[in-house]
Amino acid sequence: MKPLPVEQALGPLMIDIAGTELTAFDRERLCHPAVGGIILFTRNYVCPEQLASLCAAIHALRTPRLPIGIDHEGGRVQRCREGFTRLPAMRSLGEAWDREPDPAKTKTKEMARAIGYVLASELRAHGVDLSFTPVLDLDWGRSSVVGTRAFHRDPEIVAALAGELIAGLRQAGMIACGKHFPGHGWVEADSHVAIPVDERTLDELAPDMLPYRRLQLDAVMPAHVSFPKIESKSAGFSNYWIDLLRNDIKFDGVVFSDDLSMEGASVAGDIVARATAAYRAGCDMLLVCNSPDSVGKLLMRWSEPLDPIRSARIERLLPTRPAPTAECLRADPLYRAGVAFAQELTANA
Repeated sequence: MKPLPVEQALGPLMIDIAGTELTAFDRERLCHPAVGGIILFTRNYVCPEQLASLCAAIHALRTPRLPIGIDHEGGRVQRCREGFTRLPAMRSLGEAWDREPDPAKTKTKEMARAIGYVLASELRAHGVDLSFTPVLDLDWGRSSVVGTRAFHRDPEIVAALAGELIAGLRQAGMIACGKHFPGHGWVEADSHVAIPVDERTLDELAPDMLPYRRLQLDAVMPAHVSFPKIESKSAGFSNYWIDLLRNDIKFDGVVFSDDLSMEGASVAGDIVARATAAYRAGCDMLLVCNSPDSVGKLLMRWSEPLDPIRSARIERLLPTRPAPTAECLRADPLYRAGVAFAQELTANA
């Protein structure tokens, strides 16, 4: 492998690795000019010390460094467990909201903010830059893949709780990525293994989109869901939906595709066709996960020119303040409060 220049713009592909430390093969792939980030999974985690070592090795590969992402929402979607605080599913915050007699919902808002701070600060203390959270899908009681990941059915409550969680993320120096735009909560099919179709009209989708209109998000992930009464293409491959984000909702952050190796993405063709369609529709960063062969094909055949505007957006994913240390967190009142709240909510789950 040829040595990299001192500085190399971040490309649009976010890929994964197989193990708990970098191999020569991983390093070569992560240094490909089309790559601009890495996503970690449970298989990449052993303990906090190993995670910190892996993230340091990834960050040392390039300048600017590659953003390291993870799906670490709480509940059943928490990639790092041993040595990390057990985070509650977001539905538990919605249930706490419903139980709280105070009309201002002061305690529940404090819970959401403090839990967001714990989520972000623990990841950042070990080198992870961003988590794909919060889930903004509404809990319509129809989607098993969303289920307890959703805060609530009421979009106003979702916006309020997600806003507090986001404030906690940002207090720890982490960006917020809302998903799955314009909404995944209505469809029953799981886009990991099927192709979901939502037959509602744009007016009927208005509640699902309300959180995106209310919140100041740094990143958004469209759903692998099609809305045929509005647009024939699924949201992550659709100029219509991404133009709506940019021009109607006035979103100026990073648009991530959902994982292009999922069955819900198969409507766009093979992996190269999927990536090209998502990129041309307006996605800034393209996730390809759990499919090393697909990554290899994509790196060999990717031909879209690098877009400096998108590269600059991707750089904004990187934290701009120093990461907290474990010692500082143990003495941090907000962190301690968040751990206590998380324990309270998980005990009642």
